[in-house]
Amino acid sequence: MMKIAIDVMGGDNAPLAPIHGGFLAAEKFGVEIVLVGPETEISRILKENGWESPKAGKLSIVHAPDVVDMHDDPARVLRQKPESSMAVALTLVRDGAADAIVSAGSTGALLSGATLICKRIRGIRRGALAPLMPSSAGKVMLVDAGANTDCTPEYLLQFAYMGSAYMEKINGVRNPRVGLVNNGAEDTKGDALRKETYALLREAGEAGRLNFVGNVEGRDVPLGACDVAVCDGFAGNVMLKTIEGTAKFMSAELKKVFKANLATKLGYLACKKGMDDFRALFDQDAIGGAPFLGIAHPVIKAHGSSNEIAFMNAARQAIAYTESGMIDEIKNNIDVMTVEKHLEK
Repeated sequence: MMKIAIDVMGGDNAPLAPIHGGFLAAEKFGVEIVLVGPETEISRILKENGWESPKAGKLSIVHAPDVVDMHDDPARVLRQKPESSMAVALTLVRDGAADAIVSAGSTGALLSGATLICKRIRGIRRGALAPLMPSSAGKVMLVDAGANTDCTPEYLLQFAYMGSAYMEKINGVRNPRVGLVNNGAEDTKGDALRKETYALLREAGEAGRLNFVGNVEGRDVPLGACDVAVCDGFAGNVMLKTIEGTAKFMSAELKKVFKANLATKLGYLACKKGMDDFRALFDQDAIGGAPFLGIAHPVIKAHGSSNEIAFMNAARQAIAYTESGMIDEIKNNIDVMTVEKHLEK
């Protein structure tokens, strides 16, 4: 039975939401959920809510008395707190006692811990945070969305390969279109990083290793210009947060419009199904979380404000990632993901 470790002390709604989400995941997906955190508190919450015995899967507890705080230094915290729930959960995955980890804790600490404890795939320079966003073509993967603010062309080249593999193997997108996020669609646009990366991606596209569609502007990413949007973590995080904020702004403004008077309220009733579908496009809980691509074991970062449904769906993502063969796919193709290999051609 597959085992998914959940850091129950990570996130704004810990420990109740991750524990409840773990119970729901065990019931729905028939896997073993390993709840990592203070054993006494976890046991109490399970007993008080009747979550001790899921119908399909299994729940187990691994004690971890310490907690990674959002104010802790991400680069040093897991060395300073080896008995934290995050560090213990990562160690379980590294040692094979769990197949994957889900955590809503500090993004920086989780990436540092994943790199130090679980390690990167040999040859991969940096792990990348890769969330899925809604687009007119279905979903688009943004890689990197905040893990690496300073990047080299080789990092972005590897992000492109890993994002393409994810969209094909896990999301079922055939021959995913890879775009480089830039300040214009022309091949002459951008700074030195973008221009050098463009040359590498174009060469990979001409060789048939990637379906590179060229530069894409930020506005075109949600309009379906590509299936994988490649960028450095600074630009990616700004884009992700801007889209999230715009979606919330639009939702609030539409709500004001429909609440204006009796006629608009009746109008809302007439198009309620469409409005519900629109909100569902931006439902973070339904997505669950984002993988750290390039790490040698499956690591899923859940949103900091995740509720139980989000944790359940993050566990679903962890299961899909583990079963997909993504990590072996990267290992088997690492030779084409280096600048040196491209320079040889």
